[in-house]
Amino acid sequence: TSFFKILTVGFQCFRHTCAINPRIVVPQRWFYKVCFTISRSMLITDDVAAQAAEYLSKHDLVLRPVIAEVGLTTMRPHTDYYRELVESIIGQQLSIKAAAAIEGRFVAMFEGEFPTPEQILTKSDEDLRAIGFSYAKARYVRDLAVHVLDGTVTFTNLNMLSNDEIVGEFTKVKGIGEWTMHMFLMFCMGRSDVLPVGDLGIKNGIRALYGLEKAPTPDEIR
Repeated sequence: TSFFKILTVGFQCFRHTCAINPRIVVPQRWFYKVCFTISRSMLITDDVAAQAAEYLSKHDLVLRPVIAEVGLTTMRPHTDYYRELVESIIGQQLSIKAAAAIEGRFVAMFEGEFPTPEQILTKSDEDLRAIGFSYAKARYVRDLAVHVLDGTVTFTNLNMLSNDEIVGEFTKVKGIGEWTMHMFLMFCMGRSDVLPVGDLGIKNGIRALYGLEKAPTPDEIR
């Protein structure tokens, strides 16, 4: 694309400037990584959402009426990373309604404010179980809080990382796998180049829309 060409030219100019001015100490690798991340992982904006809807409506007759009825995606990037991960853990293998109910009780435990990692660790697994958490999810949420507090997991400069690097950063936490990170990349970071092929809702939606006998495999979805 023309945008990528601009980034490439910019990188070339940067390399030339570094070559003639040794006092510039900014690593060339850093600049290239910014160019790579921005060009590869286009964030979801109003324009990107409209372009995606137009393209899919033009090339997929099955999706066209769905897009016309539902409208454009409302996903937009934000930086409330910690809350998004906790909410993703709560929502694992639950309906939207059930997850919302548990999250409501969870926030109510902390006087209506979403808790910090420190506050979460003041609650035991039994406390979280009492409001609807499974034993596993209680451990997962507490494990995430521990990793954030001890610095094992950091939210600094996430926008500088590729999708795969972000997945690798957070899957070290118990209970955070590929599905959770796909939700995080889309709904929190606004990455438009993520396809959650393992999501049950996506599989069942494709099966229903396209009249398939069974849910498609991840490879078939791709």
